[in-house]
Amino acid sequence: MSLLAQVDSVKAEALVALGDAADLPALEQAKGSFLGAEGRFTALLKQLGGLPREDRPAAGKSINAAKAEIEAALAARRADLELRASVPRDPADFTLPGRRRPSGRLHPLTQVTDDIVRAFRRLGFAVADGPEIEDERHCFDALNTPADHPARDAQDTFFLDLPSRPLLRTHTSSVQIRVMEKQAPPIRIVVPGRVFRRDNADATHNPTFHQIEGLYIDRGVTLGDLKGTVEAVFRELLGDDVKLRFRPHYFSYTEPSLEIDFTNSLVRKLGKEWLEIAGCGMVHPKVFENVGYDPEVWSGWAFGFGIERIAMLRYGITDIRLFYENDTRFLAQF
Repeated sequence: MSLLAQVDSVKAEALVALGDAADLPALEQAKGSFLGAEGRFTALLKQLGGLPREDRPAAGKSINAAKAEIEAALAARRADLELRASVPRDPADFTLPGRRRPSGRLHPLTQVTDDIVRAFRRLGFAVADGPEIEDERHCFDALNTPADHPARDAQDTFFLDLPSRPLLRTHTSSVQIRVMEKQAPPIRIVVPGRVFRRDNADATHNPTFHQIEGLYIDRGVTLGDLKGTVEAVFRELLGDDVKLRFRPHYFSYTEPSLEIDFTNSLVRKLGKEWLEIAGCGMVHPKVFENVGYDPEVWSGWAFGFGIERIAMLRYGITDIRLFYENDTRFLAQF
């Protein structure tokens, strides 16, 4: 039988085999038999070298045309089998009543958190996360907070009744320590997350709330870098009319330490001139030493504020407890 006749014969057999494939595995087996490395069309191509030179173009063209036809048939059969495989075995009963998809939206605290993170990302900050159940080293010791510091008072902190005395973190600064332990400078991160403190629930306090902290460490970082970053973020969050002032304060893990007040039209609507909104400062050299950084080489700043405070100002909410009551009438407004 001539090579051209063999091509027509193999093509016909291939088309039948592909059409008879009952499922995808059988189809792949048929494909391998004809188009695989050891397939029958590969064998035909190997015969081209034995033909007279003048007959090779026509034979090669015939083989390629037959192969293209088989590949088209293969693709069509595969699509048909994939469609059949996706059809449920049990037919759908279209007479059943429809299901109404419940409407939903992001919680207002989630919306505000996303906006804050987005503002920091534009300034080149990455997002870091860490555990809510912490040990005393990461929550206090490494942050230059000695054992007799008021923040370590058992009456002000939620400890778990376990031998190692883990606790619910009181701030997300513990994540800053974890990041610095694992990563060499420079560092530029924000850390949003839930924190826990022994506060009685009232209109402005809750035993659990959300905080976001920023940390920037590099060579030559100054307090001016901190003030510029804070101003850019708060103006994006609360409007271009925001004005800030910085007051001396004390935090054990920053030196110097500052509190930030701000004013804008939202504050004035509350009948106030200034409102405290955040704490900040240059990272204390002792903190750098605790994580193995050389304070003579590296400098940095950190600051943190409550996400609920931003949300309450933005939306005109006067009771922080509304965020946690899961009242759909309240949540549907956002």
